[in-house]
Amino acid sequence: MSAIALSQIHSRTRELAPGFVVSLIVAAAASFLSEHYGAPVMLFALLLGMALNFLAGDGACKAGIEFTARTVLRIGVALLGMRITLEQIAGLGWKPVALVVILVVVTISVSVIAAKALGFQRLFGMLTGGATAICGASAALALAAALPNHPQKERATLFTVIGVSAMSTLAMIVYPMIANWLSLSPQVAGVFLGATIHDVAQVVGAGYSMSTETGDTATVVKLMRVAMLLPVIVCAAMITRMQGVDPTGKRPPLLPWFAVGFLILACINSTGWVAPVVQGSVNELSRWCLVVSISALGMKTQLKELAAVGIKPILLMVGETVFLVVLVLLLLRWGL
Repeated sequence: MSAIALSQIHSRTRELAPGFVVSLIVAAAASFLSEHYGAPVMLFALLLGMALNFLAGDGACKAGIEFTARTVLRIGVALLGMRITLEQIAGLGWKPVALVVILVVVTISVSVIAAKALGFQRLFGMLTGGATAICGASAALALAAALPNHPQKERATLFTVIGVSAMSTLAMIVYPMIANWLSLSPQVAGVFLGATIHDVAQVVGAGYSMSTETGDTATVVKLMRVAMLLPVIVCAAMITRMQGVDPTGKRPPLLPWFAVGFLILACINSTGWVAPVVQGSVNELSRWCLVVSISALGMKTQLKELAAVGIKPILLMVGETVFLVVLVLLLLRWGL
């Protein structure tokens, strides 16, 4: 490697290091608080990041925070592929697969229509609907990375992450009560919890609080929803391409590189050759990438901007969550 290339790498590293290190420190603090107080780590990362939003202004940390919020986020999304195997999906049979496909397609479609009816852009409906239907904060971040640049995109993403994190925590407590009240069998209860709770961690917590069988089923159904992230990202990318170039003048790729990485890792994981310790390490790295990037996203926003969103986006997200529960219960009743 030439001396000029090494010099450029060194210069770029020095430019990005302060912002990245600050984001890493915030993520570590958020993880500590999450472990000790039981609230979602994404929520703590966002709130702590917002408290330090002065760092994202013109200064030494700005470039690193921008890099972390964009590139580190996409690396984390790509690494999510290591959570899924085709064998896990095949083990449950075709009915849960059909249920997951229906709920994702219907929930996102209804969310887009509802967003338009409330006066928002359709893309905001896709963002909130995708987060509700697929995998909470991770889906919101992944979809935001695939959607076109827009002045309101970061604020919409942060609002969506806060909303799904809060709803997911509430669901972890309330949904097992609903399953018990409806006298659902352990496996059906697992399908219900895995198909309705937004974030993976909360699905695991709710499922295993009921029984081991419920927890196992809920986790696999949830991972099937995570697998739907890839086709939804591709659809978002296609919509972006149809709308033309973004403000930088570049035409976005049909399949973003992080979506390709997600697919490749899912295929590798399906071979059964990946050692559990490697799988666990990649999953942990993915979690850290997402937490670090959302810390940076928090630093890039202003609290007064989020306070100005009004009641309509809150009503949209609550409505999507309630709609998903009703839809899943109806599909289960119809034998799916």
